[in-house]
Amino acid sequence: MPDTGYLIAAVAIAVAVTWALRALPFVALAPLRSSPLIGYLKKAMPVGVMVVLTVYTLRDLDWRVPDRAWPTVLALACTVALHLWRRNVLLSVLGGTVVHVVLVSAVFGR
Repeated sequence: MPDTGYLIAAVAIAVAVTWALRALPFVALAPLRSSPLIGYLKKAMPVGVMVVLTVYTLRDLDWRVPDRAWPTVLALACTVALHLWRRNVLLSVLGGTVVHVVLVSAVFGR
């Protein structure tokens, strides 16, 4: 069993390294907060996320199997309607996901 002093030093070093690694992103990103690029990304990212989720959802959609296509199409329509109504990405994504899960469960849960 190692010395008590050695164990205390090892724990102290581990605490210091952990704290430094968690604080580093905040320190490194502080100058970027006033960057015009970050302002642009703050405005553009919600649309980008919605596009990526839409493409990911529709890429394997088989229109020849209506039992699988309709829940997806209806959930997509719900997502678009929610987003146009409230302009809230989180609400749109969660609402569309809930509608999709409920519809898929109703269709395939038999």
